[in-house]
Amino acid sequence: MPEILVCYKWVVDEGDIRVAAGSKELILDRVSYKISDYDRNAIEEAVRLQEKHGGSVTAITVGPPTAKAGLKDALSRGPEKAYFISDSAFTDLEPSQTAAVLAAVIKDRLAFDLIICAEGSSDLYAQQVGPRLAELLNIPCATYVNKLTFESNRFIVERKLDDGIEVLTINPPALVTVLPDINTPRLPGLKQVLAAGKKPVVKLGLDDLGQEYEVRLKTLSVEAATMERRREKFEASDADIHRFVEALIKEGVIA
Repeated sequence: MPEILVCYKWVVDEGDIRVAAGSKELILDRVSYKISDYDRNAIEEAVRLQEKHGGSVTAITVGPPTAKAGLKDALSRGPEKAYFISDSAFTDLEPSQTAAVLAAVIKDRLAFDLIICAEGSSDLYAQQVGPRLAELLNIPCATYVNKLTFESNRFIVERKLDDGIEVLTINPPALVTVLPDINTPRLPGLKQVLAAGKKPVVKLGLDDLGQEYEVRLKTLSVEAATMERRREKFEASDADIHRFVEALIKEGVIA
């Protein structure tokens, strides 16, 4: 019966982002927030393992006080308990700091057999928090996991790599980062949402960690990616074929 920790992040809902007319500037003043889409897969996989094998699932997140709004959503997806590590200084943590905060809390307060993280978050997608956390906890780590099973008190993982599938056996305690195609996250119903409000939440602040976390990541600007079309038409003639090649050379597509 594995004891599972699942990490998630409260991020901007990219569906609410608008681009200012006449520029690439992003308009963020009316955006809402959500649990990162990839983290929903991590939570779902943790809950599926618990439903099949028993044990427990605890959600854990690091963020500013406003991230409190994500606790109910996370708990409605199946975890029995949540740890909310919050401080205003955690607004712009970079991945190594997030991993350090998680490690400090897990080492001192939480027993576990498995930690599940998403491969990356839907804002930064740095793909660093999971492996860094495993290194700080001195436990084995498997990334790019698209299948996860538990049998004979060990975890069997399938890693989706560019050149094929790698199958590994990992003894607990361990950490895995999962890909979006590992599952389809469930949609919590009204019953689950109401029950989530009654589940326990452990709130921890900077004072509980016993160390300072200086802001190291500063976003100078964010611009929208745009696709500019030349709107040139080419016919299937020798002259247009030469003109097409010359246009590609001019744009630096080919040399």
